[in-house]
Amino acid sequence: MKILTINCGSSSIKYKLYDFPTGKLLSKGIIERIGEENSTISSHTEGMQKVFSSLMESKVLENLDEIKAIGHRVVHGGEKFRYPQIINPEVMTMIEECAKLAPLHNPANLEGIKAVTSTLPKVKQVAVFDTAFHQTIPDYAYLYALPLEYYDKYRIRRYGFHGTSHQYVAIQASKILRKPLSKLKLITCHLGNGCSITAIDRGRSIDTSMGFTPLEGLIMGTRCGDIDVASVLYLMEKENLSIPCVDEILNKKSGLLGISRISNDVRVLKEEIKKGNKQARLALDMFIYRIKKYIGAYYFILGGVDAICFTAGIGENNPDIIRKISKSICKVSSKTKILVIPTDEEYIIASLTYRIVKREN
Repeated sequence: MKILTINCGSSSIKYKLYDFPTGKLLSKGIIERIGEENSTISSHTEGMQKVFSSLMESKVLENLDEIKAIGHRVVHGGEKFRYPQIINPEVMTMIEECAKLAPLHNPANLEGIKAVTSTLPKVKQVAVFDTAFHQTIPDYAYLYALPLEYYDKYRIRRYGFHGTSHQYVAIQASKILRKPLSKLKLITCHLGNGCSITAIDRGRSIDTSMGFTPLEGLIMGTRCGDIDVASVLYLMEKENLSIPCVDEILNKKSGLLGISRISNDVRVLKEEIKKGNKQARLALDMFIYRIKKYIGAYYFILGGVDAICFTAGIGENNPDIIRKISKSICKVSSKTKILVIPTDEEYIIASLTYRIVKREN
């Protein structure tokens, strides 16, 4: 059975085609700069048509009917979705309702679903939610200390994200350590433009750094991470800022970009540090410090850790940063393994999609 995975960003579509039950990767690619100035692709619908054309031109498919199911990464599923779902109008409505909690992601995810529907209206589509893996977090960890009525009315709580990545890395760590996941305590660190850390106790997420939205937690490429809310209110008053303006600052102008004033790209910052740029160094020092802070907290919450796993763009490609973080870990426990594991969120999405579609048939 051929399963296509789709991961839509605001201006991109990443895709992979698998054959199941073998899990063999048949093709992959990315469509970028959708809707941007001078781009030849104006919408996600056009982008999906480009994806399908590429699959046909490469001879991976003889016709599109060979695709039996399509799995979509959907960032925010709220409390409604603990498991992947066959996409129907009700599911799409719920994804749209969650868009206000993940404004950079859910609208793009919906665009991808609609684009597929317009081209392949009969193919089964499955939504795999980033938040689902973290639905095992206990209430004392996911609740905020606000009046409880706001949780009751609006479901304001910690949801967590990058769930498919954390889940995949945990499974791979189990294979590397040759121990059942049910007997392992792990800390998984997804470090890319978006960053999150998760404490995993015997295969279950028990805490994670991202919160109600993907803004909380670590310092990221353009997101500030943890911040005193009162400082935001103060800034709004002093600068006479609207809510959309503040949202733009916190999500798109802060983090590594905001501190360095240069770039959100670690590669660029490292080159600037070689030239003696102090703000680039400060940005990276703050980034590393916040990671160590969370790892330390989760180490004691778990009561010791078998392995700390690093993944995603920064985590997989910056051994110098991993060494700086690991130094502190080794002082606490020489038994804790440090693992760098390339993530494959698409594989998890494809395997979950296959499982659901097979069950439905």
